[in-house]
Amino acid sequence: MKALVIGGTGPSGPFLVNGLLERGYEVAIFHRGTHEIPEIPDGIEHIHGDPHFRETIEQALGGRTFDLVIATYGRIRFIAEALEGKAGHFIGIGGVPSYRGYFNPSINFPPGLPTPTPENAPLVASEEEHRFSYLIRSTEDAVLRAHSRGTVFRYPYVYGPYQLVPREWSIIRRILDRRPLILLPASGMTLMTHGYAGNLAHAVLLAVDKPRAAAGQIYNCGDEQQFTLRQVVEIISRELNHDWEILGLPDGAGTPAGGLTIQGTSHHRLMDLSKIKADLGYHDPEPPAQAIARSARWYVENQPEPGGEIEQRLQDKFDYATEDRIASILRESMQRMASLQSGKLEPMPHPYAHPKEPNLQRDHRGR
Repeated sequence: MKALVIGGTGPSGPFLVNGLLERGYEVAIFHRGTHEIPEIPDGIEHIHGDPHFRETIEQALGGRTFDLVIATYGRIRFIAEALEGKAGHFIGIGGVPSYRGYFNPSINFPPGLPTPTPENAPLVASEEEHRFSYLIRSTEDAVLRAHSRGTVFRYPYVYGPYQLVPREWSIIRRILDRRPLILLPASGMTLMTHGYAGNLAHAVLLAVDKPRAAAGQIYNCGDEQQFTLRQVVEIISRELNHDWEILGLPDGAGTPAGGLTIQGTSHHRLMDLSKIKADLGYHDPEPPAQAIARSARWYVENQPEPGGEIEQRLQDKFDYATEDRIASILRESMQRMASLQSGKLEPMPHPYAHPKEPNLQRDHRGR
C-alpha cells in the first residue's frame, strides 16, 4: 500500500509518517524541501516541489496514484483537485477558523462561538465576513467535491516541536529570562482548544484505520482535556521550576504577549469532540499536561532566535520595562478598588432548611 503525506516536516508530520510505516505503508512525503528533520526515517521518498499551485503539484506528482493521501500543507483545494481519481482515500487537514465568529466574535449574537462548538455550527459564509476563514471553509468543500469518500479534519492550534508560531515560547522565554511576573489577558481564564501534534496525528490515523466510518465526514479534533491559559502557564512554570507572579489584565487592556490569544480577545474557542469520539473512538494517547511539559522542554533545548522570525510571528516584543509599568498600574488599581469595598463576603449558608428539632416551622436560621 502506498501513502503520500503532503507536508510531513511540521508538528504532526513525523507522527503521521511513522504511524503509517507502523501500519505497513510505503510512504512518500511531498514538500518544498526547505528543511528536513531527523524524525523522518531514512528510506522515505522525498518529492520536492511546490504544493501551492496546480501546475507545480501536477509537475511533481505526474500521473502517480496512491492508496492514501494525507494533505497537511500547501493549497489543499488544488491538491485535492489534482489528485481526483488518483487517491483511494484522501484526508485533508483544515482548521477550526472555518467557524463563523472564530476570528470575529461580534458577528454572532451573543458574541462568540457556541461552547463547545460542534461540526454543524454555522460556518463563515463569505469573504466579506472573513477572507481567511472563508478560504478554509471553501477548501473543505473542494476536498469533498473531488473525493466524496474523503475525510476532513479541522485542526485547532497545534502545539509541540516545529510549530511555526509556538505560543509556549512567550511563556518559556520569560521564564528563561527569570521574569518575576507574567501578564495574562482576562486573568488567563480563556479556554481554547489546542491539540498536541502526536494526539492530532493519532486522530487522523484513526480515519486511516476506519475508512468506512470516516468516509465523507468532517471532524473537529484536539486534546480531550483542555486547560485555561493560566493553567498552561502553571504547567510550564512547574516543568521549568520557576516561581513568579501571574497577573490578570482586564479586557481592553491588551496583552504584551501577543501570541497567547487570538487577536487579543478573551472569547472561548472550545471545540466539541463528541463526533470523533463516537465515530472513530478517539481518546488522547498522551495526557495533555504531560505533552505541554514535554513541548516546553523541547523549546528550552531548541530555542528560537531572539527577535527572529518566530518571535516576529508571535508579535511578542518582550518589552519588560513596559510590562513592569503595566503591572505597577494594575496593582495600584486593584488596591484602590479593594479600598472601596465595605468588608468581605461571609460564607453563604446552605439555602435549604436544616431544623435541629422535629416539626418546627423554621430552623435556627429562620429558613
